[in-house]
Formats: sequence, structure tokens, C-alpha cells
Amino acid sequence: MQTAKQIRRKMIPAVFSMVLAVSLLIGCGAEQEQAGVGNSAISDIYVEAIPDLSDDFIRGMDASSVLAEENSGVIYYNFEGEEQDVFQTLAQAGVNYIRLRVWNDPYDEEGNGYGGGNNDLATALELGKRATTCGMKVCIDFHYSDFWADPKRQHAPKAWADMDIDEKSQALYDFTIDSLTQLMDAGVDVGMVQIGNEINNGMSGETESYAVMQLLDAGSRAVREISRTYGQDIQIAVHYTNIDNEGEIATHAAELAKYGIDYDVFGLSYYPFWDGTNENMQSVALMIQEHYGKQVMIAETSYCYTLEDGDGTGNSFADADDLVEGYGATVQSQATMIRDVCAAANEAGVIGVFYWEGVWIPVGDADYDANFPVWEKYGSGWASSYAADYDPEDAGKYYGGCSWDNQAMFDFDGYPLASLKVFGYLKDGNEAGPAVDYIPDVYYTGTVGSEPALPETVPVIYNNRSLNQETAVIWNAEQLNSIDASINGSYEISGVTEDGDPVTCHVEITSINLVTNPSFEEYTDAHH
Repeated sequence: MQTAKQIRRKMIPAVFSMVLAVSLLIGCGAEQEQAGVGNSAISDIYVEAIPDLSDDFIRGMDASSVLAEENSGVIYYNFEGEEQDVFQTLAQAGVNYIRLRVWNDPYDEEGNGYGGGNNDLATALELGKRATTCGMKVCIDFHYSDFWADPKRQHAPKAWADMDIDEKSQALYDFTIDSLTQLMDAGVDVGMVQIGNEINNGMSGETESYAVMQLLDAGSRAVREISRTYGQDIQIAVHYTNIDNEGEIATHAAELAKYGIDYDVFGLSYYPFWDGTNENMQSVALMIQEHYGKQVMIAETSYCYTLEDGDGTGNSFADADDLVEGYGATVQSQATMIRDVCAAANEAGVIGVFYWEGVWIPVGDADYDANFPVWEKYGSGWASSYAADYDPEDAGKYYGGCSWDNQAMFDFDGYPLASLKVFGYLKDGNEAGPAVDYIPDVYYTGTVGSEPALPETVPVIYNNRSLNQETAVIWNAEQLNSIDASINGSYEISGVTEDGDPVTCHVEITSINLVTNPSFEEYTDAHH
């Protein structure tokens, strides 16, 4: 299955000198008694402080799937292992802002939901009230579509399909006014509104710049009107992705300025495994601030804590090829990635970061057939079969469960991961005891006719990256002897470090030596 977000798997270079794949953790303290996944039961994480971080820095979480998850039987727990409202757990972990997507009418004519959380206004009202009760602000993310809106597709809501641009702009204005009025009257603490979601290639079925700008103007005017009516400061955000292409982002920013669109925040999707480096993200953020005088936020980011799949659907972050150099598929690396993104964003003047769908965990176990009826009924999978008529090119071909469960911040059984605590640790840090985070797999390439010379040591990556070190490794002699260096071939050799930890070397025998550092005497610690 391939979701819209999977389509964007493109940014990480295909060849690393070392692929980070083995997820090994030595305990950092008492473990929760839970049926966790891999190393998900560790109780604490190491976090390097960001001492100049403002108390107002957005430590956000998109939690749009919660209601569909709960309706499907998912139970969320707190750090003590007790059942608890997930929004309370998020707040206790340091999250201060909740992002909720809103679709116009995510149902077919028979009332069957399209899936992906079935995120209509009623869902946002219920979740927004719960978030507000727990002391968090709310960002409303209007997609202005009946289903997912992103660079691949920007379908107009069914009710707007036959409208011209003037009629559609009025409908968008009216929908925004009505939705925000209901949210404000319900007591939801709306602090920000996104007018559109990842609108690089259009919005609500419109692709021409003048039409998209007219829609944005209508949305902006509606938010400003609600802000005045209720006497509440509500920031307006626009939202783009593909930030690896700074020129494209600059073009979008210039268009917004040319048409005089009234907004406050330029939102960027930034997934380090798709969208380039922290340095590139900073460059784009600084460009927006310096040339256009707008605030910048990271509207979406995430990282995995395991490579396992929890519901039989398959994941967007699928395998070791998606790992970012310097980070493993572990709870600690997930926390370190979030910390590093936040530190880089803060350094570039970004006002905050939203983690995308850290609550979207599996329904049931890895039995696809057993889970399917639940996804269909409650919309807890990324898409249901009922979305086919509305989105035939994607949902019509690929539908099912959650492709994000290994990037959630709760394990497959609903218990919060220690990495969730990173939001509360960002400013002051956290000194967890020294522990191994992971040992990377090693890739070795040798030439035909030469005796393979695997490295005698391998790097060990610690929770505190300053402790990283090399350790001796003994390779399996029988497997080594099975290598036929007279012809091209691929082999997987297992080894054991001096501390007894397993490690794997992927050996490639080729006619051309493609490795510049075959003995791995040096390695890069990409800790930003």
C-alpha cells in the first residue's frame, strides 16, 4: 500500500557508508510492565538541553486520529500504565499545542466515512474541547477538501465541485466562518488556523495562481473576522512542503506577497528522511523571515522508533533505507531527532514544531483481515474503500490501516514511549544514565579477486552522542568462509561485539570498488 505521504519518499541518498539498522538498547532504568515493541519499554531518555528555547516555542502534536482510534477500540495509557485521556498524557509530557485537520464532508452519500480519522468539524469540536480542557492551544488545519489534501491531490469538496472561482471563494469563506464560530462557541482555544494544507500544487481543485490566491484571501478574511468578533488573537498560517527545493518555496512566498495575502505564519512540512537536512530547513526558514517578514513554523515532522509494522498494512517509513544517518530505529533516536529538529528550528528563529500524528497507533494486531472491518467502520485506517469515488487514483487503489504506527509516540498497545517526554525536556535537558542507543549495520564492498577484509571495530552509538566509541567485533568464521571472492556476490555476515551485542555486515563483492572507506576506520556522527 502506498499513501500520499509515501509518494514523497525521495530525499535520503541511496548509498551510505554505513546503514543504521540494528536497534539495540541497554536499559535506562525501570521498565514499564507492558507488551511493548522492541525497545519501546525504556523508561527515560537522554536529551541535550536547548537553553535559549522560549517558553512560547510551539511543542505541538497533530492528534487528528484520536477519536477514530478510540472508536475502534484503541486505549491510551499514561506513563504509570493507567488508562487516561491521551490529551492529558500529551500535556503532562510537555506538549502545548494540538493540531487538528478538518475536512468538509468525509463521507459518501450513504454516510460511510472515507477514513483517515473521518475528520469532519464534529470530530474537531470534540477533540478541540478535550485539548483545551487539558490546557493546550489548538491549531485548526483546514484542508478545504473532503479528504487528504497534499501536493499529489487537492480535490474540491463535493459540494463545491461545480462552482466557479467566485462561488467557491464565497463557499470557502462561509465554511471557515461557520466552522470557527462553532469551535469558538464550544470553548475551543483556537490559537492558529491553517488555510489550506501543503498547497504547493493547488487548493480545492484550483491550480492557477490567481484562483488559489483568491481562495487564500477568502480564508484569511474569514479568520480575521472571527478573531475580531471574539476578541481573540488567532494566527493565520499557510502551509507548503517539498522544502528541499528552496527555489520553489521562494516562488510560493513571492506569490503570496504579490497578491497581498494576509497571513502571519509560513508553515513548512519537514521530514528529515524525505526533505533534506536541518541546515537546508534553516536556510528556507531564514529566507522566509528575512525576505518576507513572516514567522515560520514546522507544521509537520516525525521519525520512527521501530521498523516493525503493527497492523499488517505496511509503513511509510518502511525499512533501513529510510533511516537518517546518525539515528537508529529506536525510542532514543526518535527523541534525539525531535530534539535536534527543534534545536535547529529554534536557532533559525522558527516559532515551533508540530509532530505529525504521534497518536496514530495500530488497531488490533498485525492481522490485516481482522482489522479491515474496523478500519472500514470507524475510519481509523489511512483510507477506507468508501473513498474510492472521491479519490479514485489513490484511495481507490490503496486503502487499509495505518502506515504511520512505527512513527507514533505511543507503542502498539497504547502506552506512551519515553520519547514523548522530549517535549518537556527540551529547554532544560535530561541526564539519563549512559546507555547504548544502537549499533549500526556495516556495509563493506570488496573487489573480485581480493580477500575480504571486514572491519575489526564497529561504532557504538550512545544516548549521549558524545560517548560514541568504536568497539571490537568478531565476525562469524563459517559465514566469512562462505564468501566466494572470485565472482560478484552479496553476503550477510553476523558478528558479536566485545560486549556481546550482535552486529551485521552486508558484504558486496564487485568488479569495481565503490567504497572510499572500506575498512570503516572513520564514521560520521550526524548529530545536528
